[in-house]
Amino acid sequence: MPSKYSGASACDPASYRALVRPVGARHVEVLDQRALPHAIVTVKLADPEAAAVAIRDMWIRGAPLIGAVGAYGLALALDRDPGDAALANAHEMLDATRPTAVNLRWALNRVRAAVVRLAAHDRADAAWREADAIYAEDQAMNRAIGDHGLELLRKIVRRKGGPVQVMTHCNAGALATCGWGTATAPLFLAHAEGLPVHVWVSETRPRLQGANLTAWEMHRRGLAHTLFADGASALLMRRGEVDLVLVGADRVAGNGDTCNKIGTYDKALAARDNDVPFYVALPSSTLDPALASGDAIPLEARSPDEVLAVTGRDRFGHSTTVAIAPEGTRAVNYAFDVTPARLITGLVTERGIAAADRDALTRLFPERFQ
Repeated sequence: MPSKYSGASACDPASYRALVRPVGARHVEVLDQRALPHAIVTVKLADPEAAAVAIRDMWIRGAPLIGAVGAYGLALALDRDPGDAALANAHEMLDATRPTAVNLRWALNRVRAAVVRLAAHDRADAAWREADAIYAEDQAMNRAIGDHGLELLRKIVRRKGGPVQVMTHCNAGALATCGWGTATAPLFLAHAEGLPVHVWVSETRPRLQGANLTAWEMHRRGLAHTLFADGASALLMRRGEVDLVLVGADRVAGNGDTCNKIGTYDKALAARDNDVPFYVALPSSTLDPALASGDAIPLEARSPDEVLAVTGRDRFGHSTTVAIAPEGTRAVNYAFDVTPARLITGLVTERGIAAADRDALTRLFPERFQ
């Protein structure tokens, strides 16, 4: 079904949708992002176990997208068995797949709350409606984030008169959400408006989400971009080649501390040392007001094999994985780090740009901080 995943105009949500529920279907389809950038592979998720595997094994990734797929996974579970025990078991199974991104638990709790007081025969339909609402709201929040972030880019263009040089990290694009992306939404809108934008895309080792996914999205959307090795971030900023750092988030604590892909903290430190504004783009579903600081965020450690080998396409067009370290080498693979709020210039949300502190976030989202 390639028509679903190609042909987006510059000012529309990307049509290479990471998640699609065909009209009237009681299943969803996802892009298997492990195949990108070399192939577009769609996978049908027709039961909660498949949804759990897709999340856990990173067929799909990105905090908002994980939440939406989790919500649909709960709907799939209730299609099979709407009882209390099945609901609890499916919630527990899906929640255990990825501990860092708070959107997953947020979405699962929201679907559970929507159905738990209903008669068993009404639960599945209600769960599908709630999952659809989460999907639609994520698109709307992404677009609003884009509108607020766009003004940051306009100000830079007005001030300097030339291209805006934006650095990003990992993938906070349409592939990580239900449509626009978070950190990429302002970039897509700026490009559609005709603003000159150039994107510095960091590789994001070890899984290379920047090289494999963000560069692919920039190419598909027609944005000028340059891929660079993660270790070059500070040099690019010191040389004056970066106007703004704009990244996504997997969880933001109540005080503004931000958890994102490993390597984000490094960029924030370099940005502070070189007077480069550092912004985080996030929907309110990524907020975790219950956490006093980022020290309490659970940080996933993934398989050392991701550090010890790389996967790519050889000159014959075949996908292959090769070792890059001597046999027997020990490796550690922390998937996320936490950037302290003091290093963050602002948080770009669907309701506006806030300082990275509890007071500012409470003013924007009072209902979340009660």
